[in-house]
Amino acid sequence: MELSFVDAYTIWSHVPYPPHGTTRELRALRADLAIAHEHTTGAVVFMRTGAFRPSGADVLAELGEVIAQADVLCGEYSGEDLAVAREIHAYAALLAIVYRGFLKAGESL
Repeated sequence: MELSFVDAYTIWSHVPYPPHGTTRELRALRADLAIAHEHTTGAVVFMRTGAFRPSGADVLAELGEVIAQADVLCGEYSGEDLAVAREIHAYAALLAIVYRGFLKAGESL
């Protein structure tokens, strides 16, 4: 069973943004996630108003890069920084499900 767009959106709307880590790499990765997060605001507008306005950016590619970088850091870190890298990874993966669902929902309009 796959997580639906509406379910993923609902979960995402209640998940806190990942915390800061202690390394420069985690701070940079969190900033990259913030850019992708900003590009997903079209999904919020869509859910609230039904207006379909996708980002001009390749949001899924941005999120894929964040996920790949988080994977690398998960292999290098331990303790609290590992936990932050995992949170960034999970948040980006959830955001990718939301954005993919948003694009699919918009195609059906």
